Amino acid sequence: MKNTGGYHIAGIIPAIYASTRFPGKPLVMIGGKTMIRRVYEQASLSLETVYVATDDQRIHDAVTGFGGKAVMTSSAHQSGTDRCAEAAEKIAAIEGFSPDAVINIQGDEPFIRPEQINLLASCFDDPSVEIATLVRKVEAGEDLANPNHPKVVIDLSGYAIYFSRSVIPYLRDVPAAEWITRHTYYKHIGLYGYRTDILKRLTSLPRSPLEKAESLEQNRWLENGFRIKTALTLWENIGIDTPDDLERVEKIFDQNNKNA
Repeated sequence: MKNTGGYHIAGIIPAIYASTRFPGKPLVMIGGKTMIRRVYEQASLSLETVYVATDDQRIHDAVTGFGGKAVMTSSAHQSGTDRCAEAAEKIAAIEGFSPDAVINIQGDEPFIRPEQINLLASCFDDPSVEIATLVRKVEAGEDLANPNHPKVVIDLSGYAIYFSRSVIPYLRDVPAAEWITRHTYYKHIGLYGYRTDILKRLTSLPRSPLEKAESLEQNRWLENGFRIKTALTLWENIGIDTPDDLERVEKIFDQNNKNA
């Protein structure tokens, strides 16, 4: 349990078996451990209360098999946020109290840094924060235009204004090759935290026009008047979406072990 300023934050790791691009990926092995176990153990370095939320008995049993905690959730959920909301209610019944905030931890990032989870959790030191997420400055040489790397513009108080797969803002009268040296661009890191009462409200919202346009659910929250606090991280997360990604990560893991 992480107690900061008298409140309790729980970590929830949504994990499904039937991934379109990589079925069964939570149970793939990386260095002798399943991916979901690696995510769980990393999250547990920051938070005492960590649960995997899954719709598959195989994942549930794998988690409880290594001593972790898991809850079964509906297979009808459209997003990790929806799955977290159901899981938060079940966790409250199991633990005997409702967490003040929930951190949604991606189940396909086996090397997520505890420092990132701590950074996100610290956003809730401010009682006015409803939702929080992480951003990272885009560095020279990165593919700024890659639509698979959502960008975010933030206001002067560190709150998100808009998320886009396009490059935003557009720098008028500046060659595109110079944009990254003339303006600070931010990449969105998909780690979310929500006040528990806000999380319940988010899941009742219908899909919005900007969410549909960009296929980014956080725009639905902005369109409905919720504010998203951002925190700046220096680290890039390594996610696994495909078997090719897994092969790349295994090479990194093996190389790190050789250098250790």
